[in-house]
Amino acid sequence: MTTVDAPVDERVAPNSLANRLVTRPEIGALIGALVVFVFFSVVADKFLTLGGVATWLDDSATLGIMAVAVALLMIGGEFDLSAGVMTGSTALVTAMLATKAGLNVWLAMLLSLVFALAVGALNGWLVIRTGLPSFIVTLGTFLALQGLNLGVTRWVTNTVQVSGMRRTGGYESSGFVFASTFDIGDTAFRISIVWWIGFAALAAWVLIRTKFGNWIFAVGGSAPSARAVGVPVARTKILLFMTTAAAGWLVGTINILRYTTAQANEGIGLEFQYIIAAVIGGCLLTGGFGSAIGAAIGALIFGMARQGIVFANWNSDWFMLFLGIMLLAAVLVNNTFRRRAERVRR
Repeated sequence: MTTVDAPVDERVAPNSLANRLVTRPEIGALIGALVVFVFFSVVADKFLTLGGVATWLDDSATLGIMAVAVALLMIGGEFDLSAGVMTGSTALVTAMLATKAGLNVWLAMLLSLVFALAVGALNGWLVIRTGLPSFIVTLGTFLALQGLNLGVTRWVTNTVQVSGMRRTGGYESSGFVFASTFDIGDTAFRISIVWWIGFAALAAWVLIRTKFGNWIFAVGGSAPSARAVGVPVARTKILLFMTTAAAGWLVGTINILRYTTAQANEGIGLEFQYIIAAVIGGCLLTGGFGSAIGAAIGALIFGMARQGIVFANWNSDWFMLFLGIMLLAAVLVNNTFRRRAERVRR
């Protein structure tokens, strides 16, 4: 007599490895990164050398720091179009205070951080207080900072740049922390890579392991529902805007100590790259879904592609085509993974 097995109830079926993987927002970015890595390893001879690895990791590092912070904000349901210009603003504030006001670089950096956090808090407060889309509020901040950068820099220096950081007190010690190199073999790697990895790891821990991380997902999924269960929506969003501003300060600090010169137009236009890296890394534009590690991987894809094209001796114009394809593919993949993840979690 033949017996027929009863169907297994999905609610008590063991959670397979495949099901666990599809619930991870960064899985699509990881697959994309492996494809890009293998492709350029084949077509570009110098891509896998220590020098090549140092180059594309360096390209990814500062972008990755900002992409991770922007990803947290996007998961929380908001955008910050002033993130790019903030890197230039903080670099200019540090440079002016150190070279023109004669402050020690460490003190100048601290005051620059206070400036960044104040702007981030103002962005968050305005979004909460007015109910306007963060796209509009931070666009206004972007324009205001852009005008301040140009106007104040020209007023103070009669040019559009600030230089002379090497002659300031505290430059050597601060440069060691934020702009030095370390050797692997006979190749120098930038310390910004360590900052990138550390920042991504910290953000991932906060997002996955802490109450604040749960708040971020809750306010991004549905702010009214989050508020109804006691989540401090206003505080969470303001802190996220402050985190993005603080990341801008970190990148601005790395840049001014590395290059010792700050331009008034520095960082303009990069905000879209941060958003794209976050989207490639698994974030949805609608909020409530994403990954800090995925955003870091999205930035890695940027760096590998941009430098891989150079190593392959292709015209750099092809990078924009690649970027557009990656963005469209990421949006489609992210939506697919989110729907699959929702089915698995039911």
